[in-house]
Amino acid sequence: MVTWSEIVDMAARLPEVEESTWYRTPGLTVRGRGFARLRTESDGGLVLLCAPDEKEALLASGDPAYYTTPHYTGHAIILVDLDHVDPDQLRELLTEAWRRRAPARLRRTLPEP
Repeated sequence: MVTWSEIVDMAARLPEVEESTWYRTPGLTVRGRGFARLRTESDGGLVLLCAPDEKEALLASGDPAYYTTPHYTGHAIILVDLDHVDPDQLRELLTEAWRRRAPARLRRTLPEP
């Protein structure tokens, strides 16, 4: 299981990431813009920004680490089950979520994958 503390550590290597709150839950921001948050709903998990095609691919993969709910239909957000996610893949997804929110000038400071 990946913990919130481990997620914060993963994101800390990205420029200007701050631990904050997003929708009244623990979250991560870059320059005040949220890109990940811990869900406090009954099924838990992590809310993570992603590209719509990435969301479709993750859901189609059948990997139990990725899911959605009707609330997130039509949104570029994937839900991550922290009990099942591979930490290396989560690190990659966190980086991509950060790229979706970070200003262009800041994105250029991080090498492309």
